[in-house]
Amino acid sequence: MGDMRRTTLGRTGISVSRYCLGTMMLGAWGNADHADAARLVHAALDAGINFVDTADMYSDGESEEIVGKAVRDRRDEVVLGTKVFFPMGQDPNMGGSSRRWIRRAVEDSLRRLGTDRIDLYQVHRPDPRTDIDETLSVLSDLVREGKVLAIGCSDFGAEQIVEARWTAERRGHVPFHTEQPPYSIFVRGIEKAVLPTAQRYGMGVLTWSPLASGWLTGRYRRETGIELNAFRQIVSHKFDESLPGNQRKLDVVEELLKLAAEAGLSLTHLALGFVLSHPAVSSMIIGPRTVEQLDDLVAAADVRLSDDVLDRIDELVPPGTDLNPSDIDKVLPHFADARLRRLSPAERGA
Repeated sequence: MGDMRRTTLGRTGISVSRYCLGTMMLGAWGNADHADAARLVHAALDAGINFVDTADMYSDGESEEIVGKAVRDRRDEVVLGTKVFFPMGQDPNMGGSSRRWIRRAVEDSLRRLGTDRIDLYQVHRPDPRTDIDETLSVLSDLVREGKVLAIGCSDFGAEQIVEARWTAERRGHVPFHTEQPPYSIFVRGIEKAVLPTAQRYGMGVLTWSPLASGWLTGRYRRETGIELNAFRQIVSHKFDESLPGNQRKLDVVEELLKLAAEAGLSLTHLALGFVLSHPAVSSMIIGPRTVEQLDDLVAAADVRLSDDVLDRIDELVPPGTDLNPSDIDKVLPHFADARLRRLSPAERGA
């Protein structure tokens, strides 16, 4: 077993590694070789990572199947998280956060994972169609039945976290134990309200995309250009060089490369150290595709950034700001589409 720093996940009492293995790219979306993907999971466990995060929608359930097989013989040492919300079929009821869907989705996830309990079951996105009371009610039932041990939310705004906490207290439901937001040097908006709110309620925070979709590896630079492959076309707003925010990212990458070199670090290690430096962050999701990438990421586990380095980062990307606002993919439809702004929630289908 490797040496990996641990912390407690919020107030759950569950001990988790500061790194969490994200498995979105295991399966058809990334590595379709199940044996090779299992080797990556085993290497992470051997490195001391005991926290693994997946979701039902990753490769249409294939990621859960890979993870389930990989951890089966070591299930008791793994804190296993998965998520529910995104569509898993054409039927409008095969998705969302309704009691009807969650009841079915959790059984599907348990079957694919080959386990009798999910350590952390998370609502993948806010669901404007479902009352949070309904969602917390069914999740609380699952906790009391032992099928789920802790519950969390992902990409919830501070006001949605507060509403969920108020509802749980008022209705006698189990409250969300965790929040899973995007967080990196380039995406710092959650520092304004989400992280302080999570701290106020003692919630665990597991962050995703610490390398900002690869930007903070130094892979994308002005002189090399950015080729829009299949993945980057799906999230072209994060890579389109015509957007001022992405031009700004190209400029800041150069400054960060200099700063990392002065600190004796790679840009990747600087970026990982930044995320774990925030006191609200319990664990950081990493998404390596290969064991070699995993080894490099794990090598940053002991990085501690000095106050001087953190101050320099703040000068480049002010606290609480998102360098490219288009990177944030949880913008409500009535803000993104001007035609919807004056419609009632019922008229716009919320």
